[in-house]
Amino acid sequence: MEDTQRFGSLTPRMQKYRQSVLDKKPYVRSQRALLCTEAYKANLEKPVVLKRALMLKNILEKMDIYIEEESLLAGNQAESNRDAPVFPEYTLEFVINELDTFEKRDGDVFYITEQTKEELRSIAPFWENNNLRAKGMAMLPKEVDVYMETGFFGMEGKLNAGDAHLAVYYERLLKEGLKGYEKRTLEAKEALDLCDPASISKYHFYDAVLIVIDAVKSFAKRYADLAREQAKTANEERRQELLEIARICSKVPYEPAESFYEAIQAIWLIQVVLQIESNGHSVSFGRFDQYMQPYYQKDKEQGLIDDDQVLELLSNLWIKALTINKVRSQAHTFSSAGSPMYQNVTIGGQTTDKKDAVNEMSYLVLRSVAQTRLTQPNLTVRYHAHIDPKFFDECIEVMKLGFGMPAFNNDEIIIPSFIDKGVKEEDAYNYSAIGCVETAVPGKWGYRCTGMSYMNFPRILLMAMNNGIDLTSQKRFTKGYGQFTDMKSFDELMDAWDKTVRELTRMSVIVENTIDQASEKEVPDILCSTLVDDCIARGKTIKEGGAIYDFISGLQVGIANMADSLAAIKKLVFEEKKITQKELWDAILDDFISPENQRIQKMLIKEAPKYGNDEDYADQLIVQAYASYIDEMKKYPNTRYHRGPIGGIRYAGTSSISANVGQGFGTMATPDGRKAREPLAEGSSPAHAMDTHGPTAVFKSVSKLPTIEITGGSLLNQKVTPAMLSTEENKQKLEMMLRTFFNRLHGYHVQYNVVDKETLLDAQIHPEKHQDLIVRVAGYSAFFNVLSKATQDDIIARTEQQL
Repeated sequence: MEDTQRFGSLTPRMQKYRQSVLDKKPYVRSQRALLCTEAYKANLEKPVVLKRALMLKNILEKMDIYIEEESLLAGNQAESNRDAPVFPEYTLEFVINELDTFEKRDGDVFYITEQTKEELRSIAPFWENNNLRAKGMAMLPKEVDVYMETGFFGMEGKLNAGDAHLAVYYERLLKEGLKGYEKRTLEAKEALDLCDPASISKYHFYDAVLIVIDAVKSFAKRYADLAREQAKTANEERRQELLEIARICSKVPYEPAESFYEAIQAIWLIQVVLQIESNGHSVSFGRFDQYMQPYYQKDKEQGLIDDDQVLELLSNLWIKALTINKVRSQAHTFSSAGSPMYQNVTIGGQTTDKKDAVNEMSYLVLRSVAQTRLTQPNLTVRYHAHIDPKFFDECIEVMKLGFGMPAFNNDEIIIPSFIDKGVKEEDAYNYSAIGCVETAVPGKWGYRCTGMSYMNFPRILLMAMNNGIDLTSQKRFTKGYGQFTDMKSFDELMDAWDKTVRELTRMSVIVENTIDQASEKEVPDILCSTLVDDCIARGKTIKEGGAIYDFISGLQVGIANMADSLAAIKKLVFEEKKITQKELWDAILDDFISPENQRIQKMLIKEAPKYGNDEDYADQLIVQAYASYIDEMKKYPNTRYHRGPIGGIRYAGTSSISANVGQGFGTMATPDGRKAREPLAEGSSPAHAMDTHGPTAVFKSVSKLPTIEITGGSLLNQKVTPAMLSTEENKQKLEMMLRTFFNRLHGYHVQYNVVDKETLLDAQIHPEKHQDLIVRVAGYSAFFNVLSKATQDDIIARTEQQL
């Protein structure tokens, strides 16, 4: 990796480590699945929380562990770096079905040995009709069969994996150690009145917590023992390093951390175990600069550490984060292209007393991420009106490096949105990014602050135009509210939309609640629940209502296509009457193939107002359409409502990850002129090449969305060329635009791809020349070469903005 004058470069050791991880082929591995099966079979009669605790204990005691020669941190998820464990308690179905196709995928390729295939096949009979997917599907009411058959709500990830989408209470963990959690658990267990029926489940939960704490303590000790063993044959320098690793792993995370090194090792071990326990992604680090600053400051003042050592430990942690991997079903890769894990690190923002929170650690994290230039961690900067100008400028300089980071989230809208929904002010000021652009309070928030069911707005519009019948599957999805060719006015279409989207929203709630109930019963996470307040105090897992706050959101996909479609229909069909209703409908059914329908397609694209250009005509139509969904969705609490947490409700979110590609593939031609199966617009970004009035107009259009209601995240991707940001003048222009977007327009989020189209096209033809090319896919970055061609094409087609 070349040196950069501004941010420096990795140490030779970390350069070597980084390259070795990148060079490692990702394999599907069976060890976790075998150990999980072994534990489940041995504990069939036990309550599920105990079964889960004993499963984790069995895995942590018996799984292969290693300490790489370049690493200063210990902790691995699978048999080797970037390998993906299998989690049969969620599903084994897709794994068995796709054993022979993992290596043949267009993107997200995994390798697998014949021995692993046989081992996985050997345990398949035990898990048949005996895991989350099977039991969740069996619980679903028949009224939602059609949506599950067609995959309409995109529940693949929810049935095949854990929930996650949270940050645990790392700050408290470091101060108390697991020892403190153990003490509180023992006290809570001792205080139970076992004559109270509710105490029985709490009793078993507390036993499960104690088992897991002891298992994690023993897991850390295994690394301590391994480090001492390796030290016997190492050279003197490495021997001392290994003995220090042994000392630290003998202490944390069970005991409180007292130094920066101890704190970072404790965090990593917990991060790894959380991923071993449940393969839910978006397990994030929270406000890393805030809780790590005291350890850095103390060590620095005592002369125990210098910035070079801190940078090496930080870069070591980020490379470690890349070693965690997850194999998804082929269907799931359409919405999570590039094997993302979304481990978000948040820096900046404000303190709970409303002062700028930027500190020395904020700069060091920024610098270390610039040096490593990887897809993990997913770096987010919290912006606010009084952010340190120097720090803001440094963030832009990192962005110019062209790997899609950092993203910016805006305190000026997120904090008021949280407070409006009942979050205490001090907690609202302590929020962090979770996964992509979604936000939550670390250690106090339940699962899935976003990431529930997908709502494909353009596809729903086509249903509303087709009397409730889905054009893609030709199945009835809702009651009939009219056929477009028979409608007398645009208002009649909007009324059909309103009724259709409300009916589908109710169906999505049925699906979400059912899967949530299945997850609660079948796969509770014990360690994760332990590290989220107030699960110990309440004696409940997160799914049972243990978290202080519990809000969730689904993902609304195709916002821009919806706006552009409505604008084209209203203007060209009902107002100007340039296209008849029948002509438009026939053109859609024809996929704009015939010469006449190509003419109509051109009109739809060229002559109708477009979202992203600060045209109220289009922008207000999506606001109106969105209002129907938001109003209906707010009526339905989640399964934790009135069970302990504050909230227990749903809100909106446009953090659609790469689902715009998969959801587009399942959507026929749309009234904006988009052809069938082409990607939809991602997040709240404009449709490709439709934003022709520059970035300021894009910001203004996006800011008209009801952002205070879209607490699940309003994702905005922008793209500029490196040449565009090469001058100080243009960089200053960008900073001024961002300040205006956040301060005056109250935009929620923005992130940038700093790459030119020619580089991306060349990378498709000559991938070997661009092995380090990283792009921003949606709310995360991925290596361009591992993406499917459809996702690559989608990124290439994004508008390149001019400043």
